Amino acid sequence: MSTVVAAAKLAPGAEKPIRVMVVDDAIVVRSLLARWIDAEPDMQIVAALRTGREAVARIEESDADVVVLDIDMPELDGISALPLLLQKKHCLVVIMVSTLTRRSAEISLRALALGAADYVPKPQGARDATTSIPFRSELIEKIRTLGRRAAPPVVTPILAYANAPGRTAPPYGNGAVAPHAPKSPRPVEKSGVIQLRPFAAVAPRVLLIGASTGGPQALTTLIERLPAAIDRAPVLIAQHMPATFTMVLAEHLSRAGGRGAHEAEHGEPVLAGGIYVAPGGRHMRVVRKGGGIEIALGDDPPINFCKPAVDALFSSAAAVWGAGTLALVLTGMGADGARGSADIVAAGGSVMAQDQATSVVWGMPRAVAQAGLCAAVLPLDRMAPKIIRLFAGDRW
Repeated sequence: MSTVVAAAKLAPGAEKPIRVMVVDDAIVVRSLLARWIDAEPDMQIVAALRTGREAVARIEESDADVVVLDIDMPELDGISALPLLLQKKHCLVVIMVSTLTRRSAEISLRALALGAADYVPKPQGARDATTSIPFRSELIEKIRTLGRRAAPPVVTPILAYANAPGRTAPPYGNGAVAPHAPKSPRPVEKSGVIQLRPFAAVAPRVLLIGASTGGPQALTTLIERLPAAIDRAPVLIAQHMPATFTMVLAEHLSRAGGRGAHEAEHGEPVLAGGIYVAPGGRHMRVVRKGGGIEIALGDDPPINFCKPAVDALFSSAAAVWGAGTLALVLTGMGADGARGSADIVAAGGSVMAQDQATSVVWGMPRAVAQAGLCAAVLPLDRMAPKIIRLFAGDRW
């Protein structure tokens, strides 16, 4: 299918439509994806191509904002075309499309490391892909979200904190000391200004991490810098990913951190030094059993349209570890994690969020930050040093 340039679909003065290139060697899939995208009022198909080689040759001419890139194609496959596309247009958003196989999961995670913004799992077979409503919805949502970024709010620390009259919080991102954490969360965002609350008065006993879009890259960066903290406590991760992908992610994190990251199993004990990844398609919670803490996997319905959901993990952990809970909300679309973060704060624990500048999508972190639930909002490269200090007893 040759380049297709759509007529302007928005009224004069309206925001420019997102320009999208679709690259897939299957003509049925390529044509249908192009129709889906072009049917959206804020999107415009500028090219629908068969191979990665054609995409590289046409990227400058098409001036695409987003490329939906298949992995398996003749002449030049997606993983080979990706760096060439990004070399020609550095600000390009590339969304990989791959089937739910181990090989595709490996390639998709490699693509993220090479600069792809995200991936969308494609159902097996052209017929299944073209009739899947979840596939269509996820693809359109990611094109829209990644194609447009919101401006960051102003972030300032709280001016004072409970039970510490006359003292002020330290500069943005460092949190503050308080004899007692607030008993219940309360929104404090006013006119776009985010205010921070104190860190818990006790050292954390567990590290929870929730992430979605952009999460695999952020998790790898974080885990490889956290061996000192991992040795002191368990790390539990809820990353929005399908089955198979989470298994491959756990293997990557195991290599990155030099620790035994693995997909969590129902009923296994939660121990210091372990990295537990929620399996795709199942919620991961923690429960007290006997004298220890165990993993509880559930097949209950999606929460926030997600399974695994960050809220499920966070809320259960708040009930188990209370003020000893430290949670991170990393890059991702939507607001999953906000309700669980509120439960953590209500139990006396602490929440940190990744800042907008280093997030692929500032959705989940923004939700917790603007709800007044964060003790710190930090760039990704400052999170590991802060976590290590907190586990060592630093309360600032």
